[in-house]
Parts: sequence; C-alpha cells; structure tokens
Amino acid sequence: MSAVTGTGISAHKRANDLSDFAEELDMIEELGVEAIELPTYDMDIVVGGKIRKPQLVALKRTCAARDIVYSVHGPLAINFMDEAYRLPRHFEVLEASLEVAAEVGAEHYVIHSGLMATQQADGIEAGYQRQREWLAKSGEVARQHGLILCVETLFAGYEGKALAASPSRLATELGAINHPNVMATLDFSHAYLKLDFDGRRDDFVEEVKALAPYARHLHVHDSFGRQDDIWMYTDGERIAYGHGDLHLPVGWGDIPWDKLMAECEFPDGVLFNIELKERYWYAAQDTVDATKKLAEKARFVHTAAAA
Repeated sequence: MSAVTGTGISAHKRANDLSDFAEELDMIEELGVEAIELPTYDMDIVVGGKIRKPQLVALKRTCAARDIVYSVHGPLAINFMDEAYRLPRHFEVLEASLEVAAEVGAEHYVIHSGLMATQQADGIEAGYQRQREWLAKSGEVARQHGLILCVETLFAGYEGKALAASPSRLATELGAINHPNVMATLDFSHAYLKLDFDGRRDDFVEEVKALAPYARHLHVHDSFGRQDDIWMYTDGERIAYGHGDLHLPVGWGDIPWDKLMAECEFPDGVLFNIELKERYWYAAQDTVDATKKLAEKARFVHTAAAA
C-alpha cells in the first residue's frame, strides 16, 4: 500500500433523486483528485434503519466505472455516548449505512465521535465506556464489509452538547478499543474549535500529534478556531469575524498546516479529504492543489495503530 491513498474532496448532493449526481462526480474528477467522499447521510438511502434499494441502485450506477477511490460519510446523528436505551437505534442505522458504503466500494466510513452534556466525572466516564463498547462492536461489522470505521473529531458546544473528546482523548479511546478497523477521521478545524472552547489553543499541534497515528482519514478545511458565539446575519459576516466551522479553502484561515505536516506522523493509507463549503467552490482547484502539496510533505509511522 502506498503511504497516501490520495487527495479527495467531499461531494454535495444536488437533486434528491440523485438524477444529476453524475454531473457532480464528473466535476470533481476534473479537479484531479484520487478520491471522493459521498454524503450518504443526506441521500435518503437509509430509511427507518433499512436500505431503500432503488436509491442505492441509483447511487451505485452513478459511482460505477470511475477510476476513483470512495469514502462515505454516514449519518451525523449516530452517537454512541447517547443514553443507553437509544444505542441500539444508532447501531441499526450504522449497520445499514456500513452496508451502503460497502455496496459502493468505499474504503473509509466516517462516523462522528460521541457528544454528551457536561456532567459529573462518573457520568462522563460511563459515556466513554458506552462508546468504546459500541465502537468495538461496530468495528466487527466494518471488518465484515472490508471497511475502516473512522471516528471523527468534533468540537464542544455542537447542538448544545458541551462535552466532546479532545484529539488526545480520542486517541486514548481508540487505543483502548484496539481494533484494526476502528481508526480516526482527524478533522483539523473541529479539533481547533474544540481546543479553543477549552481555552487550550496553544495545545493544538500537540493534541493533533497525539491522534495523527490513528488518522487513516483526514478532513481538510481551514478556519480560525474561534467560537461561533455572536449572532451573524450571513455567512459572509462569519467569514469577516472568522467565527465557527467555516470549511474554508486551505490557506484562508490560520491553521498551521506546514507545522502540522512537519510534526505529525500519519498511518500508511491516509486519505487527505477536503470538506469545502459550496460557497467557496470557486476556489476548489486551488484548495486541491494546496492539499496535494500538504500530502507530499506528510510523515508516516509504521506501528500497530496503522494496521
């Protein structure tokens, strides 16, 4: 396996029936990427925990016969730190979503890491325990489908939930799970926002370094790591202030990309996937070119974490 799977970019759904999704993929391929992340969370393929076959067939027909690597981002709501009685429902949706990813020939499946309300320490640790148990179980399903389940870094305050794992805590959790099919999606901007929320911006590089050896999948987009805590009228105002999870082109924010590439060590097969907001698609080619240069600078570690 080559050290880097390649550089990719997340697709955006157009028509709900996917009748024009081929045009989206054609446009992306023209950017010269090696991979595309499919937003199956927004495609009406999993309905009530079951796969809607006609919609899956439409997606498979669109994805077939392309010289491209696919990854899949499943439902964002899956949360294995949720209340115990809801976890089987999350798992049902995940199982169906993993099957969809396998059907389109994906290599990586992105799942969000857990979120929960801030509470006393025993409650927090119980939430992490639930997540470890269900991620290990999910890893077995991923293994059966030939997928790598990639747990994505999130930031505190998302949807009103104030507790999210730091990159180093997520690394600790993945080490404890110790499953070859359960790795990480390192979303650099999410990590930046999380650490800013905790008053630990200065720890950003060290925190990312802790998770990098588990990060088979990366979400690459820029930001300033500032909280979105002031009312804004438009996204243009958020850009002006530099607030929130902006999904900017690489180089528009202040994430220290060169320092990260110099100090982090990633596992073999890592995928540099760009998540660019549609608003900035006019800068897509520049972002792809910049991300390819980052991938060329990446350093690699050959350990059990990269298996």
